[in-house]
Amino acid sequence: MSANSSVKINNYQRPIDLIEIANRGLKAVGRDKIEGESFKDMFSRELASQRNVTFSKHAQERLYSRGIELSEGHLNRIVDAIDKAQSKGSRDTLILSDNAAFVVSVKERTVVTVFDPQRLREGVVTAIDSAVII
Repeated sequence: MSANSSVKINNYQRPIDLIEIANRGLKAVGRDKIEGESFKDMFSRELASQRNVTFSKHAQERLYSRGIELSEGHLNRIVDAIDKAQSKGSRDTLILSDNAAFVVSVKERTVVTVFDPQRLREGVVTAIDSAVII
């Protein structure tokens, strides 16, 4: 065996770090998953960004914790409601739908918080200047 092939073999002879190997998979998963966000959440966020509306972190948490799911059609109706409120000069609006209510900053085009029908009946919504029913 020549000295060069011996050197090459020596280059491959290094200690194996099992922790590093185990963490490689976690790093790859971390890139696809943001803070434990599911595919459904990522898809909803991407869909919303294409329609020029965003959901605050608080609103995203409320959607998840209250089990409210938004279809593409529902999201389109929310965007249309924001457009209507904006055309009327509204700054903060309450958008009422069959399965949820959304408080939206019209200027920022951001859903600030979300109520399910049960919670909406229990409380008072403040700091809004309009309501749109979809």
